Order: sequence, then C-alpha cells, then structure tokens
Amino acid sequence: MAEEKLATKSQFPASAEPQKPRQKKAPELPILERQNWLIHLHYIRKDYEACKAVIKEQLQETQGLCEYALYVQALIFRLEGNIQESLELFQKCAILSPQCVDNLKQVARSLFLLGKHKAATEVYNEAAKLNQKDWEICHNLGVCYIYLKQFNKAQDQLQSALQLNRHDLTYIMLGKIHLLEGDLDKAIEIYKRAVEFSPENTELLTTLGLLYLQLGVYQKAFEHLGNALTYDPANYKAILAAGSMMQTHGDFDVALTKYRVAACAVPESPPLWNNIGMCFFGKKKYVAAISCLKRANYLAPFDWKILYNLGLVHLTMQQYASAFHFLSAAISFQPKMGELYMLLAVALTNLEDTENAKRAYAEAVRLDKCNPLVNLNYAVLLYNQGEKKDALAQYQEMEKKVNFLKDNSTVEFDSEMVEMAQKLGAALQVGEALVWTKPVKDPKSKHRSASASKPASLQQPLGSNEALGQAMSSAAAYRKFSSGTGGTSQLTKPPSLPLEPEPTVEASPTEISREK
Repeated sequence: MAEEKLATKSQFPASAEPQKPRQKKAPELPILERQNWLIHLHYIRKDYEACKAVIKEQLQETQGLCEYALYVQALIFRLEGNIQESLELFQKCAILSPQCVDNLKQVARSLFLLGKHKAATEVYNEAAKLNQKDWEICHNLGVCYIYLKQFNKAQDQLQSALQLNRHDLTYIMLGKIHLLEGDLDKAIEIYKRAVEFSPENTELLTTLGLLYLQLGVYQKAFEHLGNALTYDPANYKAILAAGSMMQTHGDFDVALTKYRVAACAVPESPPLWNNIGMCFFGKKKYVAAISCLKRANYLAPFDWKILYNLGLVHLTMQQYASAFHFLSAAISFQPKMGELYMLLAVALTNLEDTENAKRAYAEAVRLDKCNPLVNLNYAVLLYNQGEKKDALAQYQEMEKKVNFLKDNSTVEFDSEMVEMAQKLGAALQVGEALVWTKPVKDPKSKHRSASASKPASLQQPLGSNEALGQAMSSAAAYRKFSSGTGGTSQLTKPPSLPLEPEPTVEASPTEISREK
C-alpha cells in the first residue's frame, strides 16, 4: 500500500503555483463603447429610427464624447440630406480622433457635397499626409480638382490612384478630363485601357462606342455598342446610340424599333423623343415629328438642339412664324452657330421681312467659315432683290469654300445645291437671261430657292448628337472599399465612398441637315 501511494504521488505532482480565481462574468466595456454593437446592428439593418434612439441614449451617457455614435449619426444625417449637420458631426469626430483618416475623409466628402471643393481638397491633402497610399484619397482629390478646373493636378492625382489600385471609376473620370479639354484621341486611349482592364463594364463600352460614333468610325462604334448590349440587353444608352447609327443611314423604321425598347426604360428622356421626332421627320410624317419634338422640348426647354429641330420641321411645313419663334429661341441659347442664323433668314424671307433677313444672313456669313450653303442662300436673296454686285461677291465666296472642300476632302455635293449654284452662276454672268425672278407666287418653290440642301458630306443623322450628349454624362456605380479602422473597443466604421460627380461633357455640335 505504501508503494502504491508513493507511485500515485510521483505520477501527479502537486502544482507549486496557487490557482487563479475563476472569472464569473465578462469584463464590463468602457461606457464610451458599451452600445456600439447595437448602433452598428441597427445601422446595417437600415433601421435608422431605432439607431438614432440608441445613439441619443449613448451620447447622453457619454456627454457627447462617443466617437462612433457621432460618426453613425453623421452618416444618417447625410442619407437624410442634412449635409451641413453631418459635416458638423464629422468635424467633432475629427477633433476627438485627429489621427483617424476616415474622419477626415468624411469631412472632405461633406464639404464636396456642399460645393466647397477648395476646402475639400485641403482636408483631403491633410488626410493624404496620414496615409499616402490610399486610392480613395487620390481619386477624390482628382475629382475635386476637376470641379476647380485644375485639370493638370486632377490628372496627376487620378494617375496616382491608378498606380495604387486600377479601378473603373478612376478611368472614367480621367477620360472625362480629356473630353472636357476637347481631346477625343486621348479620351479614347484612356477608355480603351479601361475596357482592357474591365471588358464587361457596359458603361465603358458604351462610352467608347459613342466616342467612335462622334468621330465617324462606325465599325468600331458598332462593335463596342454591340458588346455593351451583349452584356446588358436593356442598356438604354447603348440602344439609343445604336438607333442613332441606324438613323444615320436612313433606316428610320429599324431605329424606331430600337427607340421603342429604350422608351420602356427611360420614357421621359428628351434625347429619345428628339430622335423619335427626327425619325418621323425623315419619314415625312411632319405632324408626328412635331408632336414628339414638342414633348422633348417640354422635358428639356433649354436644349437648343431640340429648338433647332422644331424650327427645321416648321420651316419644312411652311409654318414660317412658328419656325421663326423656335429658331430665335435656339439662337438665344446657341448664339455662335451660323446655320441657325441662315435658317432664321429663310423664315424671315418667307415672312417678307427682307431687311432683317439680310442682317441674319450677314451674321451667318460672319460665324460660318466652312458651309458654302450659307453664301449660296444669301446670294439668292441678294439677286432676287436686284443687288447683283453683292450677290456676285457671295457667289465667289461660295466657290472658294467649295474648292477648299474639294481639295481637302472627298465630298459629294447635293444635287439640288449644285443645280441652284449653276443657275445662279448663269444668271449673274448673263444679265439678260434671268433664270430667277423676284419672289414667286408659289411659296413652296420660293422656299426651295432660298434654302438648298447641305453638301451630302456634311449631312449628319438627325438627333444623334443628343444621344451622345446624354450618354457622356453617365458614370459607373459606386464601388465600396473598406477603409475603416478596426479595434477591440470600437466597431469598424462604415467606409467613405469615392466621389462620383457628373461634370457636363458637351460634344461638339453636329449640324443637323435639312432634307429636301
């Protein structure tokens, strides 16, 4: 027995250290973070009323010193549209934790949303000092510099963002800078790189297709727009652009079929109704064209292209007073387009206001240095008024423009324009054999004599410019990146988002041709 007791003792030696008392419950969290978990739970469930109630209780207990509660309260204020209140709370968070990059980014974002772009750049620069490898800070700085028109700094920041993290949204904003500067070639290069990086992004494919469409490279435009529709058959921007291409080639029925699909997605789109109206115009259904254009004008009353088209259709229908009304409105929004003044002069001629018609033609000649049609119409009016010397001067100016176009491009001029130019030339050289007389009784023939068609090489699809302008202002959806600071005493803060503005990108105006 003694030996067994000895063996037992040797197998289980007693511990020399005293046993620690066992903890009966978890330690109490500090009062500042005690209800953070509940605040976070309500916030991610989007139960904002319950969340605000817990936040109010937490702030009362902590005398307004709970940073996480202030942070989430500011996020809720921003979602509700109270940007100024959210800014003040984020500033309190930045005072409580001055080394937290998230707080500074949220302050800068609120300043950006308030339109204080310069102040936002200053705060973002302070945040960049704390974290120089944050993609979001570089991207957002670039966006702020775009609004400040400091495009060189914007490009530097966006390039730095791409070096840190290649992202679709950064490519889009970098491309928009080149579009704002009017450099289409560089914009296309940026979007091509973006498509290589993200080949299934329909926004990038659509934008690249629209840029090729603007340059007249229809094969590549069709390719990229087709790829966009392959990935997203309901992409109304690509559908609208594809319809414009078909409209370009006179396939009005096919274009209308495409527009019918787009109308289901965006029934209140001004460019859509403008393009539908001009399809009816091409089909010579003028009443339907005016109805659609009037709807487009109701949706976008300050769009000069829609007013231009309305004036064009009324001019074709010989409703000269209405044409004068819409063309005058278009000129007030686009005062530097010579063709608008030419069409206004045609309307004034038919309204028998010759003096104002001459003034409109003179302004058209001053503004338009390329279109020979302006000089031809002016020469017709002057000849009909018996001012042969001035008519000859305008005719010679038209010949210079025609020769320049022949030397620098392979153009084919419209047959009606060529015929009228030949008649006018014969009349000016042989004074006795007058081909044209004073304004004739038939208003239709008179209208034709004063408004010959444009050269075929200058004709563009009616309304395609509107589709381009609409799609250029689009951007990709938000992509969230985790940038919160984790810790044992505080939940990870919801991350801030990359700024995604929509700066207006105006395409160069495409002249819309009159049809015979």
